[in-house]
Amino acid sequence: MGALVSFELVRELRRQGCPTPSHLWVSALRAPQLPDLNLPLHRLPEPKFIEALQQLKGTPEGILQNADLMQLLSPTIRADLAIAENYIYSTQEPLPCPITAFGGEKDPIIRPEELAEWKAQTQSSFRLQIFPGNHFFLHHDRADVLKAISEELTQPLSVKS
Repeated sequence: MGALVSFELVRELRRQGCPTPSHLWVSALRAPQLPDLNLPLHRLPEPKFIEALQQLKGTPEGILQNADLMQLLSPTIRADLAIAENYIYSTQEPLPCPITAFGGEKDPIIRPEELAEWKAQTQSSFRLQIFPGNHFFLHHDRADVLKAISEELTQPLSVKS
């Protein structure tokens, strides 16, 4: 959901005439203009919901198997999913900043070609980088993701010198 919030924040900053970021990084989310054809997870009955979370491999198994913890966490997880799954895209001019989209090659939800469509959301450059993990590749490939971001942040400095 962070990619969606970040994208809409940059759009809102532009609408208000505020400075926009020098770069937008998004992760594990299809381009916002693409319809979500997946079954909405936030509406699943609890056993199916837990099964879907297990398949995503982003929630530790110990939490998923703990009924008390799931009773506490499930409403928050469902609310986050509901926001993303009910998002309605509105067409606007592409953003002025470059966009980099990150994804996991074994992501069961978001395919690389859906990430590549973020290119339509920028007037600047676009980069797609796929990591070897699943939907939650950030948990396992954090150092590689941070290195990719660092390289992009320092690239303009080395070009100018």
